[in-house]
Amino acid sequence: MRACVGVGLVMGFAWAHAQVPGAPLLPEGASGIQRKAGVAASRHMVAAAHPLAAEAGLRVLRAGGSAVDAMVAVQMVLTLVEPQSSGIGGGAFLMHWDGRRVTALDGRETAPAAADEKLFLQEDGKPMPFAQAVVGGRAVGVPGTVRLMEEAHRRHGRLPWASLFEPAIELAQRGFPVGARMHALLARETALRRDAQAAAYFYGADGRPHPVGHRLKNPALAEVLRAIAGRGSEAFHEGPVAQDLVRRVREHPTNPGRMTRQDLSGYRVVEREPMCTPWRMWRLCGFPPPSSGHLTIMQILGIVDEAGWGARPWGPDDRPGIDFLHRYVEASRLAFADRALYVADPAFVQAPGGAWAQLLDAAYLRERAALIGARRADKVEAGTPPGPAPRAQAPQPEQPEYGTSHVSIVDAQGHAVALTTTIEAGWGARILADGGTGLVGGYLLNNELTDFAFAPADVQGRPVANRVQPGKRPRSSMSPTLVFEVGEGTASKPHAQADPGSATRVGTGPPPEGAKVLRMTLGSPGGAAIIHFTARTLWGTLALGLDPQRVIDMPHFGSLGGPVLLEKGRFDGATADALRAMGHEVRSVEMTSGLHAIERRSPGWFGAADPRREGVAVGD
Repeated sequence: MRACVGVGLVMGFAWAHAQVPGAPLLPEGASGIQRKAGVAASRHMVAAAHPLAAEAGLRVLRAGGSAVDAMVAVQMVLTLVEPQSSGIGGGAFLMHWDGRRVTALDGRETAPAAADEKLFLQEDGKPMPFAQAVVGGRAVGVPGTVRLMEEAHRRHGRLPWASLFEPAIELAQRGFPVGARMHALLARETALRRDAQAAAYFYGADGRPHPVGHRLKNPALAEVLRAIAGRGSEAFHEGPVAQDLVRRVREHPTNPGRMTRQDLSGYRVVEREPMCTPWRMWRLCGFPPPSSGHLTIMQILGIVDEAGWGARPWGPDDRPGIDFLHRYVEASRLAFADRALYVADPAFVQAPGGAWAQLLDAAYLRERAALIGARRADKVEAGTPPGPAPRAQAPQPEQPEYGTSHVSIVDAQGHAVALTTTIEAGWGARILADGGTGLVGGYLLNNELTDFAFAPADVQGRPVANRVQPGKRPRSSMSPTLVFEVGEGTASKPHAQADPGSATRVGTGPPPEGAKVLRMTLGSPGGAAIIHFTARTLWGTLALGLDPQRVIDMPHFGSLGGPVLLEKGRFDGATADALRAMGHEVRSVEMTSGLHAIERRSPGWFGAADPRREGVAVGD
């Protein structure tokens, strides 16, 4: 997930940039901090990445629509107003609660049938520079967002499908004001200007991005959405829209791709068994592989609990203590080592120990926690969870993960959505498709295939689990999460009694064991850092008992397996010095999350939106 930029935060951290020469530093970076107050509602609520998208969702809820109905309207407006992060040219993961059951629907992009392990290798056998791979048709995966929206609506929609497109079509026709964030990101972007369709839409005749407040109309997108509203996903995956998409991928002038119309027409949404894991007095339900999010989050929380929080885990200044930071970072390094070795599309790899939940086994996490000492470990490797040993394979080297947007919704019936949606990097593959309309504007195509490992094997020839293969879904970090309150007697450890094998089965899961009531829906963009953004929010709201707006406002921290990442401008020099004294390398970086959370608060709901982006929570 990259994303999430997963996509909101494009995680072009300086460290990731150093690991992959040519990778963009901040393809979707920071655009300032705007403090926000949490919002209370008694009936229903939407939290989304742009005010116009959130208002569209609220409009649907007020008309009697379901959480899924509102989600469809929000996603279509996001395609228009936040095109750099998500849209109909990308993919998504959906967690849904209908009052009885949790469902996980996988609308992740897939590799074309003609893709192979060498997709991102140069003639000399070395991986392509990221900046070269990401721009053009080569990196475009078969989109799944429209099919996901349609399938979710078929199951849980209340309002007519076509009516859900009205807000986006209206906005596309009359135009919307360019915001400060879009303007800032366009001003930094260079590759997007080389696409003629995109240049004509996003930039003026002088080659500069449209100024803040400029009314931007998108007649091409309006026509494409009108077709989907009338004919469903068939209008996107077949016919003129599909023909135009495939042409732009295959005929890209510098970096053509391999997608065919058969790839598009054959795309299917996969229903997966959600992973519901007990943690203290709650049950956390997240997405299974090909997402690494839930597994890695629960490993980190479990290892930290076993290792101990340390002295003064959280201070009155809303910053974590040094002992806690050290243990959290070391736990993260251990969890990310497992992630790099094991996690990939479950249709192509065997889960370690025969079931993904073995990575959350209580004894295994105690064993991993015992590796944490008083100083940074010189070397961290993947562990061996209980059960049959998987096939020998190599860990995936770290590479950039970008893009994404997150939507949380609760409707009047208490049904809930946690949707994380992406086109991967900021502005995706830098291809704007007009659906064959010949009009100005359109929608951006994803670059999701760069979420695969560029190098398919290590020097010893051992395969990387997340290598490119035909029809495969790339590993993601997207972490849409639903939290439930449970009855007494629930295990107090985050790893206890995890559902064995849940991530490897296909089908709708049972209600969360012991669940009494939905407590929260949340998620974030941010690439691999989505894992930390979500874990920190869960820890702050559930373990510390703080309100979600305060927790989202707090400074970010974490590690992707290498240096400690501290949010720029949010930590003092003494914190960095203390961590360095423990052997850590410390980097101060922008960590532009886009967290959205809705928490149950008697007699209704409390919504929170990230001050690092332009999202809002709205409700009645």
